[in-house]
Amino acid sequence: MELHADRTRCIGAGMCALTAPEVFDQDEEDGLVVVLEPHPPEDTHPAARLAVSTCPAAALTLRESTRPTA
Repeated sequence: MELHADRTRCIGAGMCALTAPEVFDQDEEDGLVVVLEPHPPEDTHPAARLAVSTCPAAALTLRESTRPTA
């Protein structure tokens, strides 16, 4: 899984950080999304998927990848 955030679309609602705090945060200065883990561990995938699907600004994208996990 690979995550990307479009900060130009982000409205700072914070749903991502609330839903998947291991993966997303909000910038302290502007309140916009920060992706902490672009390739998150498998145990966080369900929360990351939920965060992407509930983003009110559709600022998050998820791409399933075949990248090997460590």
